Amino acid sequence: MVQSRAATVDDYLAELPEEQRAEVTAVRDVIVAHVPDGYVEGMMWGMITWHVPLEVSGPTYNKQPLSYVALAAQKRYFSVYLTTVNGEGEESFRTRYEATGKKLDMGKSCVRFKRSEDLALDVIGAQVASMPVAEFLDWHRAASAR
Repeated sequence: MVQSRAATVDDYLAELPEEQRAEVTAVRDVIVAHVPDGYVEGMMWGMITWHVPLEVSGPTYNKQPLSYVALAAQKRYFSVYLTTVNGEGEESFRTRYEATGKKLDMGKSCVRFKRSEDLALDVIGAQVASMPVAEFLDWHRAASAR
């Protein structure tokens, strides 16, 4: 699957083949266990996202909620999008990840994987837990001002 049209997370998971659903669910469970209060899980851009509601963030440039974390099944791999490892947080994230001995396949803020066991899930969980909503909004405003 490249992009889903599912309206809900349950619908998204239901449309995945069983093997893909198991991989996505394993990573989703880690994210759900670590995401700070105030982020809302839902579907945006064909992916499961955890985002800041517009009622909390205020208006955005594209009139969409601010995405904090996203998770998606791609055609041949899976992706976890960690907004806050883009920029200043990237070096720290890479160092913590590589210290686990797991191979990191990362783009700008996207960690790609073929199986959940290939991920350093403790590092992913810690990154997800690292920024409460108010701090994320400050981080986003500062990043947008650059």
